[in-house]
Amino acid sequence: MSDGMISIDALMSEIGRNAKAASRKVAIASTERKNQALFAMADALVAASKDILAANAVDLENALKNDLSDSFVDRLTLTEARVTAMAEGIREIAALKDPVGEVIAAWDRPNGLKIERVRTPLGVIGVIYESRPNVTADAGALCLKAGNAVILRGGSDGLRSSRAIHACLVAGLKAAGLPEHTIQLVPVNDRAAVGAMLTGLDGAIDVIVPRGGKSLVARVQNEARVPVFAHLEGICHIYVDASADLEMAKKIVVNAKMRRTGVCGSAETLLVDGAAIGTHLMPLLEALTEAGCEIRASATVLKVFPAFKPATEEDWSTEYLDAIISVAVVDGVSGAINHINRYSSHHTEAIIAEDQAAVERFFNEIDSAILLHNASTQFADGGEFGMGAEIGIATGKMHARGPVGVEQLTSFKYRVRGSGQTRP
Repeated sequence: MSDGMISIDALMSEIGRNAKAASRKVAIASTERKNQALFAMADALVAASKDILAANAVDLENALKNDLSDSFVDRLTLTEARVTAMAEGIREIAALKDPVGEVIAAWDRPNGLKIERVRTPLGVIGVIYESRPNVTADAGALCLKAGNAVILRGGSDGLRSSRAIHACLVAGLKAAGLPEHTIQLVPVNDRAAVGAMLTGLDGAIDVIVPRGGKSLVARVQNEARVPVFAHLEGICHIYVDASADLEMAKKIVVNAKMRRTGVCGSAETLLVDGAAIGTHLMPLLEALTEAGCEIRASATVLKVFPAFKPATEEDWSTEYLDAIISVAVVDGVSGAINHINRYSSHHTEAIIAEDQAAVERFFNEIDSAILLHNASTQFADGGEFGMGAEIGIATGKMHARGPVGVEQLTSFKYRVRGSGQTRP
């Protein structure tokens, strides 16, 4: 084993030990103290805006030299408005109800025992992410609010930006008298650090949340020895029923695809009711084309409008994260349900319809984490759900599903109060 590998192992072990120690203290920190830290973090971000943007400028320059994709660069880019939004997001998290100690359920047993189910922190959360430096602030603040310590491993392309943001988070922790190791940023680019986190750091990490591309998430899901909250892909669908209001459908479809093409809630496939070919199909395709979106069309669409690029079988399973959308005609809501259940990544799906029976079938028969009616898939976001910033979207079925906010970053324990009962 190389000296470099030994130093990485030693570094990560120390980070794990420090996180575990900090987690015990932050788990019992008062709501007031946690909020004090969060407000101080937000103020520090605003005060350090120039330094953060200067660090980000170096990251962006390197990204452009490395010829990274436009969508990657967009996710990496910070502006004064985005820094302000990060600070505001932290303030919104501070304003959320503290989940720690909340009594979820309570009941009395015939023998007089009084039982409560109570929210508790998860402990130490590992967050592995790519390119989005704002995740440093979002994840750090959310984990703190839920009483957890967190180990952040940001992408190498945004390390300077993440370091500048992390310094503000540490300043906030110190201002509130909380352990500075509550929020740690892995300070090196070495990929061995990710491997170390996936082992759980000798039991220090309780759960891992990956945020990034398919290869990163697949690696985490395949190699992690601790539980994972993740989605592999955001292959999101939007179905336009024959009953849909056309103007509403056009507005929603364009927004769902084009507002930000690089986010996981961006629509990747448009399904149009076969009964609406003559009324809805061309106006929708024209609206997307005018917005700068490339169309990958199914055989049925090409029969009507042969100018578009043909869709391949691979297209229906592709998360473009770009201004490209695959389009198919389906046999009503039944056809849409069949297509989505075959190709979906169980992230987010939307139906545009006025027919309530079609909406209820869509909601009942599709098993994705988020389902929307007459609204853009771009609302697949914890902030838009009123949960504050999110640490990610989970598409699994255990523990957390959908936006992972402060409540999802807790577990629970039982408190049982007796008066001398013994079991016969």
